[in-house]
Amino acid sequence: MAAKKPAPKKAIQVVKSEMYLWEGVDRHGKKVKGELSANNEGLVKAQLRTQAINPLKVKKKPKSLFAGGKGGKAITTKDIAVFSRQLATMMSSGVPLVQSFEIVGRGHENPNMQDLIMGIKGHVEAGGALADALAQYPKHFDELYVSLVHAGEHAGILESLLHKLANYMEKSEALKSKIKSALFYPLAVIVVAFIITAILLIFVIPQFEDLFKGFGANLPAPTVFVIQLSKVFVAYWYYGAAVIFGTITGLKTASARIPAVSHFFDRLILRIPVVGDIIHKATVARFARTLATMFAAGTPLVEAMSSVAGACGNIVYFNAVMKMRDDVATGTQLQVSMRETGVWPNMVVQMVAIGEEAGSLDAMLDKIADWYEAEVDDAVDALTSLLEPMIMAFLGVVIGGLVVAMYLPIFKMGEAV
Repeated sequence: MAAKKPAPKKAIQVVKSEMYLWEGVDRHGKKVKGELSANNEGLVKAQLRTQAINPLKVKKKPKSLFAGGKGGKAITTKDIAVFSRQLATMMSSGVPLVQSFEIVGRGHENPNMQDLIMGIKGHVEAGGALADALAQYPKHFDELYVSLVHAGEHAGILESLLHKLANYMEKSEALKSKIKSALFYPLAVIVVAFIITAILLIFVIPQFEDLFKGFGANLPAPTVFVIQLSKVFVAYWYYGAAVIFGTITGLKTASARIPAVSHFFDRLILRIPVVGDIIHKATVARFARTLATMFAAGTPLVEAMSSVAGACGNIVYFNAVMKMRDDVATGTQLQVSMRETGVWPNMVVQMVAIGEEAGSLDAMLDKIADWYEAEVDDAVDALTSLLEPMIMAFLGVVIGGLVVAMYLPIFKMGEAV
């Protein structure tokens, strides 16, 4: 008889609160001030009185810069990874949690990040759980992050979990950065080539056309073609620019709002030669790293799979992981379910099987992640080496072809003379 599916994990309750700035007098008559998170002004005053502080002034804090105001840099995943590492290091050194927020927050150079950290500090200082405080900022702390912090708080291993989170985020960012840098180079060269070609067609070639009018001879076919192309480009370039801009914007918007379009591109990118293989390997590495981090934190396998599915970042692997979650919930071994989905490399399935049998699944998943991250590095380096000569050939054909076409009539004149 199949085992019953476990009840879904209870969502972390988030108390919506506001940040308040307060000023008061402590028991020694000294003026003090600070910030607190609460549902209303009355609760702030009540909290202050429990700390032997007589509140003189309480007002709601203006909306934080990180929530959409102007000024400061945007908060990046790297900022969150550094914050996690700093907080874990402070706690490992015996610094209390609230004081750790104060030190890390005040020392950050980005005002937006300062506001974010101080907002979390205010919630924790008011007696709330750290996971609840983080859950109020889903833009910066996703479900995976909040779930791991929640598990760490309940198990009493928060500092260890924060170190694991920092490791996970640093390695994930390094992997993304490697792929982005490999794709940025050819894209940048193509854009520069397009700009140079446009300058030649708009400003340079019309000057040659005026020069050729006095030749009194038929122009070579390549020269005629380039001149006609220049005329069309000068007359209709804004239409072309509008079409390109509209297409890119439309596809981006449709991909963000229409799941079917997003899923189509997810499947398409996996079929692109060379690039698709890199995305495959990067997704396997991300799956293994995320599952290893959650499993090592003590999160039950079935509960971890939902967060892992979202972290994969591709609908093909998302569907595969969700199917694996349902299979594991009914008692199927993880490696059996992975083999049935047909998307995981045989080596990954075999290593997971060994990890399950040996009771060291998290360690084996970490090894898989390390292996595939190294594979991505090698594949990206190989792609860069392959693209460099292709890009040089592309530039030579496009820009060199325009230049040669313009000088052909001059060469013919030289031969005639």
